[in-house]
Amino acid sequence: MEKATFGAGCFWHVEEAFRHLKGVTSTTVGYMGGTLKNPTYEDVCNDNTGHAEVLEVTYDPAKISYNDLLSVFWDIHDPTTKNRQGPDVGTQYRSVIFYHTIEQKTAAELSKKSLEQSRKYKKNIVTEITKATTFYPAEEYHQHYFAKHGLAACPR
Repeated sequence: MEKATFGAGCFWHVEEAFRHLKGVTSTTVGYMGGTLKNPTYEDVCNDNTGHAEVLEVTYDPAKISYNDLLSVFWDIHDPTTKNRQGPDVGTQYRSVIFYHTIEQKTAAELSKKSLEQSRKYKKNIVTEITKATTFYPAEEYHQHYFAKHGLAACPR
C-alpha cells in the first residue's frame, strides 16, 4: 500500500471523489502543510496555521496508479484559483499535491506540465507541489462526511 495526499478545496468533496475508486483502500481527511501541531478545524479555518484541508489516500499501486490518482485530482477542481475553490476562500483551500516519494514528485510535476501544455485553462495553474509533512487527521465528524449525511455534494 502507498499513500497520496491532495488538497483541492473542501476536503469533503475531495474525499468523495476518491473513496470509491477501485484500488483505493482508505481515505482520511485532515490537515497538512502548516506550522501548528495538532490543529483543529477551527484553527485551520482561522486561516493562520498554514495548513491545507487535504485528503490522505491509501491505495494499492497494483490496482490504481499514482498517475490515475493525479488525473482525478486535476479533474475535480480548478487548479487556476489561488487559495479558493468556488465559494470557499482561504489558504486552507489551496490546490496542492503533497508528495511522499521522489517518484510522486516527478509524476506530479510532469502531470502539471502536461496540463499546462494542453491549454485546457486560460489562466496559469497555481497548484503547489510540496513534500509531505505531518498529516493530522481531521475530527471524526469530518470523516466520510457525505456518506454520513446522504449527500453527493456540498449543500449551497
